[in-house]
Formats: sequence, C-alpha cells, structure tokens
Amino acid sequence: QLQLVESGGGLVQPGGSLRLSCAASGFTSDPYAIAWFRQAPGKDREVVSAISAGGGTTYYSDSVKGRFTISRDSAKSTVYLQMNNLKPEDTAVYYCAAGGFNTIIIPTPWVGDFRSWGQGTQVTVSS
Repeated sequence: QLQLVESGGGLVQPGGSLRLSCAASGFTSDPYAIAWFRQAPGKDREVVSAISAGGGTTYYSDSVKGRFTISRDSAKSTVYLQMNNLKPEDTAVYYCAAGGFNTIIIPTPWVGDFRSWGQGTQVTVSS
C-alpha cells in the first residue's frame, strides 16, 4: 500500500512562493505518475499539475501554467510543486495523488486514474 504525505502549505501574501512536497512510502518499487489536485471551499476538486512515472512528461492547468513547476526526486520518492507568483484564487487544500506506471497525464489527467491520495495541505494566499 502506497502512502502519500503532503507538506509545505501555509499562509503567503499575493505574489509570494511556496513549495509543496509529496513524500511517498510503502510499496514504491515501481515508478508511478503523480498529480496535484486542489479544492477550494464550495468548488469542485481540480487537477493543477501532474508528472509521468518517468518524469519526462508534465501537465499544468491553464490557471497555473507559467507559475507552478512540478518535479520529482526519485531517490527521495518525493514530488515537489514549486508555486510562484501566488494569487488569492490559488487558495485551496492541495492534495497529491499517485497513479500507475502507465497512467496517461496528457492531454489532461483523469482523477479516476489516481488511487492513492494524501491527506492534503492548506495553502492560503492573502494579504
């Protein structure tokens, strides 16, 4: 069973930066795709970024493209989401989720492909 733990959330002013981490433990012998989702109060969960199992393919939603960067450190079984130029509309609980080795993330990741989820980390962008 794969376990995912997010960290790095917090309160930041508009224009600021945060780096979220998604650390995996448990059954990690096979590589797997990772996606970051977020859910704001009263809104549906949306995917913001994803990275393929091999790390060679990435996805960004239009709302974060150019501001967020996803990366993975396979040696540490950790995926990062660097978030720059944060806006109040980025405020949400951010979740990382793991798919499989063959999970397709292009053109858009499908939430049903991601079976293991972390508990979420709150990101609040406010002055």
